[in-house]
Amino acid sequence: MQITQSKSLFEKAKNYIPGGVNSPVRAFRAVGGDPIFIKRADGAFIYDEDGNAYIEMINSWGPMILGHNHPMIREAVIKAMENGTSFGAPTAREVEIAELIVSMVPSVEKVRMVNSGTEATMSAIRVARGYTGRDKFIKMEGHYHGHGDSFLISAGSGAITMGNPDSPGVTKGTAKDTLLAPYNNLEAIEQLVAANKNEIAALILEPVPGNMGLTLPKEGYLQGLREICNREGIVLIFDEVMTGFRLAKGGAQELFGVTPDMTTLGKIIGGGMPVGAYGGKKEIMEFVSPAGPVYQAGTLSGNPIAMAAGLTMLNYLNEHPEVYVQLNDIGEKIASGIRSGLADLGLNYTVNHLGSMYSLFFTEKEVFDFASAKYADTALFGKYFQAMLKRGIYLAPSQFESLFLSTALKEDLIQNILEANMEALKEIH
Repeated sequence: MQITQSKSLFEKAKNYIPGGVNSPVRAFRAVGGDPIFIKRADGAFIYDEDGNAYIEMINSWGPMILGHNHPMIREAVIKAMENGTSFGAPTAREVEIAELIVSMVPSVEKVRMVNSGTEATMSAIRVARGYTGRDKFIKMEGHYHGHGDSFLISAGSGAITMGNPDSPGVTKGTAKDTLLAPYNNLEAIEQLVAANKNEIAALILEPVPGNMGLTLPKEGYLQGLREICNREGIVLIFDEVMTGFRLAKGGAQELFGVTPDMTTLGKIIGGGMPVGAYGGKKEIMEFVSPAGPVYQAGTLSGNPIAMAAGLTMLNYLNEHPEVYVQLNDIGEKIASGIRSGLADLGLNYTVNHLGSMYSLFFTEKEVFDFASAKYADTALFGKYFQAMLKRGIYLAPSQFESLFLSTALKEDLIQNILEANMEALKEIH
């Protein structure tokens, strides 16, 4: 496989872009080698600048549920562009998509459109603080909520310890209001609540984390969080930027039957265009300006092109529930096929899977939180990634990222993936 054009572009990019990429994981630092520069995508495939084709297992980190460059989405974008690309003023589609989101997501009574998942989570925390009059919030170790200062915090010594900044530029003053807890551990939450009585505005988490590899909530965990937040007057926020509209029409909250107070959304509601949203109970969302005192704004929020793409995608998902049956079937075939291949080779690695998301962890231990995910052999994953890549399978370039499947993965492509998986596992062992 020749990647001379990608190598050349990467060398040039490093002269003008920090690290040569506009988002860190794209640099392939976690898997070795140089990043692949993509020229186009269609259906289940992406194509690089050297003309190589890959079966793609990330789908732009989630939004391409129907595969890349879907004609329906493409036509909606082209048609919308005929009327202009940005107005900085209200449009009818903003109202339509807001009404649709409210009808689909159990927790959302009102919603505000923004431009990214990071904007959505930053705004949700601000609103929760304004609504409760409290400053602190709880996040889970290993959960990613974008690159807002308050979220770039690593764990201190023990569940009750204040966090420390995880990136230069994040102040200790910011860090002191962020409390860390391990995922799937209700006792740790109880300890934090007791140690910070009446000081915690919000608890935010990915109900099904995808940013430390796919990790599943233990039975009763999400419901336990709901009960604690009810008791303590804490705003429960589900970050469903990845899982919203993917695991079910109403996201993970519909799948698990637990309704948060607020939800952050992204990716899929733009049909692949830059977009995000946050919403929740009416009484909370009424605190957002101009209805209330909490300020949040954005010139490109509700951008007409993103709204056209998102409205088309959400209408389709809303009207075709069979998509989720299809996605779940594809996910089950791939996850069970990988498990079967591991067994045939006498390997005991961990496969976490839910619907159209899955992760293969190179560890024999169960993975249920950030600490257990870190047992995975990242060097071995890097070898596996490269072995799959040269067989034309494009995975997320990190052990700690979930894979996202699309309906474009037909039976023959699923078999290609499973065959490549077996060959790759044999090669690295």
